[in-house]
This record gives sequence, C-alpha cells and structure tokens, in this order.
Amino acid sequence: MSASFAELDYRQTPLGELTLRRRRVAALDGLEVYEVKLGDAFLMSSLFHEVEVALANLGLARLDAPELDVVVGGLGLGYTAQATLKHPTVHSLIVVEALEAVIGWHERGLVPLGSELTGDPRCRFVHGDFFALAASGRGFDPAQPGRKFHAVLLDIDHSPRNLLHARHGAFYEPAGLGGLAAQLQPGGVFALWSDDPPDEPFVAALRGVFRTAEAHVVSFHNPLLERESCSTVYVART
Repeated sequence: MSASFAELDYRQTPLGELTLRRRRVAALDGLEVYEVKLGDAFLMSSLFHEVEVALANLGLARLDAPELDVVVGGLGLGYTAQATLKHPTVHSLIVVEALEAVIGWHERGLVPLGSELTGDPRCRFVHGDFFALAASGRGFDPAQPGRKFHAVLLDIDHSPRNLLHARHGAFYEPAGLGGLAAQLQPGGVFALWSDDPPDEPFVAALRGVFRTAEAHVVSFHNPLLERESCSTVYVART
C-alpha cells in the first residue's frame, strides 16, 4: 500500500460493501482526503462537507430555546454532528447510525473528527435504523423512550427519491413524515440533506405535515472539477 493511498477499513454490511479509505490528491498539493464508498458509489468525502455543515446551521438557525436537544440521522465522517455541537445552545446530541462499523471508525480514531465527537459529553452514538426508530413509538433515545427533540437533522439517502434502500421510501411519504413530526417539540425543526435539486412535490408533502417548509440550494466549490456544485437542504418546522 503506497503512502498516497490506504484502505483503512472494509466491511460487508446489509447495504453492501463498505470501505473507508484515505488518499492524497496530487492535484491539490497532496491534500489528505478521507472517502467512504458503499459498493461502487461514493457516499461522502472530507473534500466536500459544506452542505453537511449547512444542514446543521440551517436546521438550528431559527430555534431559540436556551437548551436544544438534537438528533442527527447518519454519522458518516461526522461533519453534521461537529457543526451541531458548535452551536452553544445545543445541550445534547444523539447521532443515529445503522452501520456499526461507522461508529467504530470514530471510536477508534480512524477518521479526523472521531476524537472530537467521542470526547464531547453532549454527544452520544446510537447504533440503530433511523427510519425504524422514526416510525416507532419509542423514538430515538433508547434510554428515554418517547423523548421529544427540538431538531432532527437527516443525512442518509442521496435524496428523497434516490434511496440507499427501497425500504426507506415510506419515510418520505406523508405518513412517515408525520411519524417524525410527532417526535419533535412544538416549533421543532426537521432538516434534510439532498444531493438533487429542489423537489417541489416533496416540499408539498412536507407542507402537508409541517407548519412551514422550504428548500435551500447550497452551492460549494468543487476543486477537482474547478466549478460550482449544488445540493439542497430542506427545512420544515412544526
């Protein structure tokens, strides 16, 4: 294995082959980049995390409670969780992750943000299926069933239409969104990352469940392609 490339972990998972790798990008002066692949598809890269940060910042921007209890669906490389914890009003954070290996990367220090997240007493990882927990009456906190939260920030599927698994689809329908809304405090926020442009039918579905809903286009520079790329962050409020 050369110094410019290392496969840090490889696992067979229910969703497919999961790989964590680190490489140096010669075109970017040898910048060290961490990447996660599921099968042949890239799930995330440390080179692009502006939208993961925007998910936290847009989702929490309108909340004014003195102490916020937040759920992040999907741990990944940890950028949404890190951005959430930078908000001083965040009192507690539960990060729900279906793949035990991803939690292990952070606990073992295999990824850059691992020690920061595991060292923050406000942050706790829950190994579980976000979508099953959202549909259950138990909620996201196994230590306190039925607990309600001020915000739920979701970054798992590529978009409401481009899913990692077909069984996730029911969550993005009115009944599934209603189950999530029931787990929020009054005035609570649900925010969702999507790699696709704004989806007006999905915005309409959100507005049928939540008091308000809007789609924010987040642009960021792609240094490899030398152009701007865009993603979407949906923000809905009870």
